[in-house]
Amino acid sequence: MKKQKVSVRELAVDLLESVEKNQSYSNLLLNHYINKYQLSPADSGLLTEITYGTIQRKYTLDYYLSPFLRASNKIDSWVKTLLRISLYQMVYLEKIPDHAILFEAVEIAKKRGHKGIASMVNGVLRNIQRKGIPSLDNIEDPIERMAIETSHPKWLVQRWVKQFGIEKTKEMCEINLTAPTQTARVNLKKATRDEVISMLEEEGFEVKASPIIPESIICLKGNLAHSKAYENGYLSIQDESSMLVAYALGAHHFDKILDTCAAPGGKTSAIAERLNGGTVTALDLHEHKVKLIMKQAERLGLSNIEAKALDSRKVGEEFEKESFDKILVDAPCSGLGVMRRKPDLKYSKSENDIRNLAGIQLDLLKAAAPLLKKGGTLVYSTCTVDKEENETVAKEFLLNHPEFEGDLNLADRLPASIQPFVNGYYLQIFPQDFGSDGFFIAAFRKKV
Repeated sequence: MKKQKVSVRELAVDLLESVEKNQSYSNLLLNHYINKYQLSPADSGLLTEITYGTIQRKYTLDYYLSPFLRASNKIDSWVKTLLRISLYQMVYLEKIPDHAILFEAVEIAKKRGHKGIASMVNGVLRNIQRKGIPSLDNIEDPIERMAIETSHPKWLVQRWVKQFGIEKTKEMCEINLTAPTQTARVNLKKATRDEVISMLEEEGFEVKASPIIPESIICLKGNLAHSKAYENGYLSIQDESSMLVAYALGAHHFDKILDTCAAPGGKTSAIAERLNGGTVTALDLHEHKVKLIMKQAERLGLSNIEAKALDSRKVGEEFEKESFDKILVDAPCSGLGVMRRKPDLKYSKSENDIRNLAGIQLDLLKAAAPLLKKGGTLVYSTCTVDKEENETVAKEFLLNHPEFEGDLNLADRLPASIQPFVNGYYLQIFPQDFGSDGFFIAAFRKKV
């Protein structure tokens, strides 16, 4: 029996209000709403589309709305949200007729407010219907136009243009408005990729082998996290950029490996699957996240993972010097490479955050460095594209640690499809390169 007593669009207003006011994560909240209200696949799809679409295009929608709103600062937050979701449907969702969008918007306004608000909502939307939305070509400044057109903060667009040039920035901002593809890593300890593809096809999923990563599967239809193959440990949901970390580390056989910021355990398990007698010690600051790592290990049938709750800046107090063959520092970062998955991220970050994170990243590398054996590999990775957190941190680490050098053999350890993206000892992947997350990997070698 369905619990749903409110419409999908009303749920979207509630959800977006919570994201806006409480800084809730849209992806977690969306799953909570779908389960709580037992939404059908069609309603779940519509709620996802409206929620993500409205967040992704917030600045664009506000630009379109502004000529039609008087004293917009006096309008209640939920009313503005209702206008945004209605306009998003009118502009970007062709299958929904305008009259249906207007009717529902007015009904929600009556239910949540009063006749005056319903009348205002109706008037604004009908006015837009008559006059059309304002042209983005009216914005003269090219940076501001790109910021509003792709709904990215102006400071971020300016920063990226300075770092990567206008063309690369435009490509990145545009792809950030698209939905990411789900990819999965096959657990080769249990089955081959072809065998897992057959399992998934028998279950009714539409999947194909990835041309980028040898053990990766691309999902074209369905959610692989709901498959029996996932439940039985034949695969892990992981972005293809993230899969490259295990390659960069060169994990094999009897290696003793430390993964310093490991939760929820995707990279930890990818490394563990490559070992044959070796072990991975996985650390995270929070006990509940350590449990997530062990839950993944259990599902995948991996007995070579040990997880501990520990601040990775204090690893020197817990472990002997030169006690690991390889170390991964997958550092906390701004997450600016994963905005397609977490579109609300771009509105909450600041340049100050990036500066502070770069300091933490260097502290983590500094703490991990003494624990590596001579001749060993240290890999630093982030899911951001920002140079201050990536190249600058890598260069500063080498500058402060003369016992290390950039590992110029990094390219040899990576799949052939990735090698053209390598620049000496580091690799920067942009979301537009092959449709994965924006990601950075640097490899260092401790001198013998």
